[in-house]
This record gives sequence, C-alpha cells and structure tokens, in this order.
Amino acid sequence: MTDQRFLHNQWSSRLAFILAASGSAIGLGNIWKFPYLAGENGGGAFVAVYLLCVIAIGIPLMIAETMLGRRGRQNPINTMLTLTREAKASPAWHYAGWLGVLSGFLILSYYSVIAGWSMVYMFKMNSGFMNNVSAESASRIFGDLKSSPEIQFIWHTIFMTITMTIVSRGVSGGLERATRFMMPGLLVMLLLLDGYAMSSDGFGEGISFLFKPDFSRLSGESVLVALGQAFFSLGLGMGAIMIYGSYLPSHVSIPRSTTFVAFMDTLVALLAGVAIFPIVFANQLEPTMGPGLIFQTLPIAFGQMPGGSFFGLLFFVLLFLAAITSAIALIEPAVAWLSENRDMTREAASLWSGVTCWLLGLGTVFSFNVWSENTWFGKNFFEIVDFLTANFMLPLGGILVALFAGWIVMREVSEAELEMGAAYKYWQFAIRYISPLAVALVALSAIDVV
Repeated sequence: MTDQRFLHNQWSSRLAFILAASGSAIGLGNIWKFPYLAGENGGGAFVAVYLLCVIAIGIPLMIAETMLGRRGRQNPINTMLTLTREAKASPAWHYAGWLGVLSGFLILSYYSVIAGWSMVYMFKMNSGFMNNVSAESASRIFGDLKSSPEIQFIWHTIFMTITMTIVSRGVSGGLERATRFMMPGLLVMLLLLDGYAMSSDGFGEGISFLFKPDFSRLSGESVLVALGQAFFSLGLGMGAIMIYGSYLPSHVSIPRSTTFVAFMDTLVALLAGVAIFPIVFANQLEPTMGPGLIFQTLPIAFGQMPGGSFFGLLFFVLLFLAAITSAIALIEPAVAWLSENRDMTREAASLWSGVTCWLLGLGTVFSFNVWSENTWFGKNFFEIVDFLTANFMLPLGGILVALFAGWIVMREVSEAELEMGAAYKYWQFAIRYISPLAVALVALSAIDVV
C-alpha cells in the first residue's frame, strides 16, 4: 500500500475527498457549456456518447491521476519526480508535474475574472436591477462590465482574496471545510432552480432539447466534442486531482471514489441544463452557451418571470460556488509546492501564489478594454492564455499522465494502489491505449488537424 513517509495532510474521510474532487471538476463549463453542446448535437444521443466517453476515457484518467497523487504524497512536481525515481525512468517525466501546476495556475488567472462577473450579477439580481431588462439593455450591461477595468479589478481582487483565504487554512480547515458546505449548497440551489424551471411554460421544450435522441445530428465531430467535454469537464491534466489524491487516505478505494466524482460531475451538468433551458425557451429566447448565455440570455429570462429576481440571485450564487470550489483546487498545487519546497507556511504560500495569479489575471481584465486592440495572431491576452491551456497544455498533461501511469509505473505498484481485481486489466488497457489516443484526437481536432 501507499508509503506514508511524505504524508502531512489527509482528508478526514472518503466523502471529504468526493466533495472536494467534485468541487474541483464541477465548474463554469458544467453550467454554460455542456447543456448547450448536448442540445445542439443530438440531445439524448449526445448524452449517451458522452457517458461512454466518461467511462472509457475520463474515469480511467482520473483513477490514474489520483493514484499517482496518493503514491507520491506530495505536490504534483515532487510526486512525479519521486515516482520517476521509483520506476527508474527518465527524469524528464517529472516535467509533467510542472506542466499540470502551470496549467492550473494560468487557468485560474482568467477564471477568477469571470467568476468576478458572477459576483457582480449576484448584486444586480438582488437589487432588482435586471427586472424586465430588454435584450438590448442586457447586452449593454454586460458590455459595460467588460469595458470597465475598474469594476473587473475590484471583483477579481475580491474573488482571489476569498480563494487565498480558504486555501491558507489548510486541507482540513480550509479545503475540506469549504467544500463540505459549498457542494451540498450548490446541489440544493440547483434542485431549487430545477423546480422553478419545471413550473415554466418552456419545460417540455427544454427537456426535449436536452434529452430527446436525434441521431441525425450526431456526427463524427459530435463524438470529438463529447470526447473533449469528457476530458475537460473532469478537471484532468492540471494537477488538481493529483494533489487531492495525495491527501486521500490509504484505505479509501480510488476506483469507487473517482467513479462517484465523475457521476456527480455529469449529474450537475445535466441538472444545470434542466434548470437553464426551460427558462430560456419559456421566454422565446435562443439557446446559446458561454458568457452570452449566462450574462445576457438568462438575465433577460429571469427579468421577465415571476420571482425572477430571487431565482436569478440563486443562479448566480450557484455559479459563484461552482467557481470557488474549482478555484481552490486550481491554486492548491502551487501552494503545496511552495510549502514543501520553499519552507513556507501555508499562509505565506497562499499569499505568494494568490498575488502572482492575481497579477496574471490583470491581463484578462485589460483584454476587454484598454488592451483590446493589442493582439497576437489575432488573439488578445485572455484568448491566448485560454487557447494555449485548453488546446496544448491540458491535453499534453493528460496524455503524459496516462502514458506514465500505464507504461512507466510498475504493475505491482498500480495494482497494489488500485486493488481492482479482475477489472485492473481493463483499466490498464484504457490508460495505455484508449485515453492517450482519445485526448490526442481532441487536441488535434481543436487545432483543425483532424
């Protein structure tokens, strides 16, 4: 079983890990991306393909990343270095740890800015500012927000401060305590919004959009979209699952725990679609995805519905909770590395990591206003960071984790860690062949190579 010599923090239980890892996986993409992708690519047919991708690719990768974390019992960089030495492999493999930590750090730098937008809209909904808002007004309000570096600066700062404060309190006092309350709160709010959506006139149309199978709209491109969503939705390749795995007690089953995390992630994505699209259709609005759906389409819908201000507030609180539980996971690998390698306290490591990430985030703040004319290869600062992380760094990180776990880690080590019995050979085949090839396909399709 796992060597305990490096262990200095642990989750108190299997449930604590499941809540924290689910919080890491469940983010803005579950809410503003997956439901629309499902509806536009064949509804129930796409959902079925997506579930197969999660089972065949996502779960094996999550098992691998968690296993590596628990085996190493350190931050991702040190874990990969330790396991490379244990396997007597090339030291170059440990750069996979660096890649994951850097990816998560860069993603958080712009994620924090977008999360700040959700906090702005929480207050707008609470004040009744969005009541009976027109499409033109909703577009203008969102445009005004993006064009104001001052407002974005303030809320980016507030969000990063909350993130730093939680992480500075450690695993049990910070990460675990936060997710123990936030994840159940997120689910309760989502169910309340689903109940609200069920009472709307567009409920039937919304459910049909999401779940009615339409195989004529399911193409080869749709399968690649499902593959990509299965990989990105679980938060793989950025060191977060690896560091959370390093805190996992030795007696807890990795396969069962990670499968439950994948189930929670998918459930929230489906419930988010049930909450969102009936409201959109009830107000004769066009379904979209991304910031346009969240910050323009939905405010129009909430502004026209009975009780819309309250449920709109509830929705943006939900969005904030999804963002903050992901944010603490994104910054934790860097904090752990500073704590373990630079002899810093948690508080100092959190401050250093948070301030550095905050400074990087200013590039995203200015991308929509004062730097909007400054582009490289037709992309502003935010778009470049997003493009590099999503299309190169995360897929490469996922491929390296799969290859390392499948080919470099000794079989007796992975078998002892996973205790899967006869199912081990299926996991090994998936992690050696299916997962790396599938993630490579996703990366190549994103840059139009396939």
